[in-house]
Amino acid sequence: MERCDVIIIGAGPAGTATAILLKKMGYQAILLEQAKFPRDKVCGEFISPAADSILNELGVLASIEARSPLRLRGVFLSSYEKIEMFVDYPEMPYSPSPVTSLSLPRLVFDNLMLEKVREAGVEIREQHKVLDFIFQGGVVVGVTGYDARKTPFTLKAPIVVDAGGRNCISLRKLNLKISSKGSEKTAIAAHWEGARLLKDYCYMHVSRPGYTGIAPVSKDLTNVILVLDSFYLKGRSIEDLYVKTVLKNRQRNDLLTGGRLTEKPRVVSSLAYSVKSPSCGGLVLVGDAMGFIDPFTGEGIYLSLRSAQIASGIIDLAFKNSDFSQNLLSQYEIIRMREFRKKFMLVNILQKLIYNPPLCTRVMRILSRNPALAKLLVGVTGDYIPAETVVSMKFLLKLVSGAILPQEKDLSTRRIRLQSVLRD
Repeated sequence: MERCDVIIIGAGPAGTATAILLKKMGYQAILLEQAKFPRDKVCGEFISPAADSILNELGVLASIEARSPLRLRGVFLSSYEKIEMFVDYPEMPYSPSPVTSLSLPRLVFDNLMLEKVREAGVEIREQHKVLDFIFQGGVVVGVTGYDARKTPFTLKAPIVVDAGGRNCISLRKLNLKISSKGSEKTAIAAHWEGARLLKDYCYMHVSRPGYTGIAPVSKDLTNVILVLDSFYLKGRSIEDLYVKTVLKNRQRNDLLTGGRLTEKPRVVSSLAYSVKSPSCGGLVLVGDAMGFIDPFTGEGIYLSLRSAQIASGIIDLAFKNSDFSQNLLSQYEIIRMREFRKKFMLVNILQKLIYNPPLCTRVMRILSRNPALAKLLVGVTGDYIPAETVVSMKFLLKLVSGAILPQEKDLSTRRIRLQSVLRD
C-alpha cells in the first residue's frame, strides 16, 4: 500500500500553495486532482495586494510578472446608479512602490501554480478522484478513489489536506457545510471582448437585483460576474437573464456597449457558506473547503493562500510532535479565525449595507466626501490594512454619520440605531 507524509486533495490555489510550502519544509506530499490541467474555474480573477508577498514566497510571482499581467490601482464603486467614485489603494507601510492588485485569468494563474508545484518536485496525480477517507481509531489516515481509467487506488498518510473547494469530499462525507442565513446567492460569470474600461480599476456596481464585479484580465478580455438572489434564475434562460440584468444598469451599459460575450455564462450557486470543524484527527481543510464569503468584500485567492501558510505551519508542528490529533490540528482553525474574524465581521456589515439601497447610497455619499475614509476601507478589503482598523463602533459611526436618521443629533441614539441596522 502506498504511503507518503501528506495527501493533498485539490490543485487550486490552496492545494498548490500547501504542496509548495510543505515541500520546502522537507515533507513528501502527493497532490491529487480530479481534473486534467489546464482547467478553468469561475472566479473574480482579481487577487488582492496582500497576496504578492505570499506569491513571492511560493516562487510563483516572477512567473506571473513575466506574463505582464494587468495591475489594478484601485476600485470603482457605484450605488444604485446614483453615487459613483474611484478609490485608489492607500500606500502600504514600508513599501516604496504604489499598491496594486493582480488581475489575470484563473486559467493562467492555476496553471502557473501547478507548474511551480512540479518544479518543486511534488508528485502530482491528475484525474484522480477521491471517493472516501480511511479512518483508524477516529483519525483520518488515508483516502480511496479511482484514476482516469477507473482503476481504484488507496493512499495512506498521517495528514490529509482537503483543498477540494466548495464541493470537497470533507463537506459531503462529514456533513460539515452550514448554509448562510438569508436568501441564497448565485454568481453568473462570463468573459467579454471590447469593453470600454479604464484598464487599471476593478468595477463594483451595486444595483437591483444584485451587484457586479467587472475586471479587465488582459488587453482585450474583461471578466464580468453578476451576483443575485438565486430565485431570479427559476424558469429563466441563464444567458438572457445575465445579459439583460448586466446591461440594464446604465453605468455597466456604458462600459460594455460594443462588447460581446466570448462564452456561455457559467453559474455558481450557494455562494456564501460556513463550515463546521472536523471532529476527527488527521484532517485539515484549506481554501474554499473552509467556507466561502460573499465576493463583494472578500477576495478568495488571498484567503486560500494565507490559509495554506497557516495550515502548513501547524502540519509541521504536528509532525515534530508526532501528534496528528484533532486537538493539535484545531490550532490551525484558531489562528485562522483570530486573523480573519474581523474581516468576516466587515463582510457581514457591508453586506447589510449594499442590499439596503437608501443606506448604501447614503454611505457611498459619505465616502465620496471623505476620500481618506474610502481609501482606508479599500485597504482593508485589499487585505493589507488590519480589519480591526474599521471594525469598531467609532469607525462605523463615522462611516454612517448623517446616513442613519440625520435628524438625530444625539450620539447614543445614533449608536442604538446603528446596532439595530447591523443586527437586523
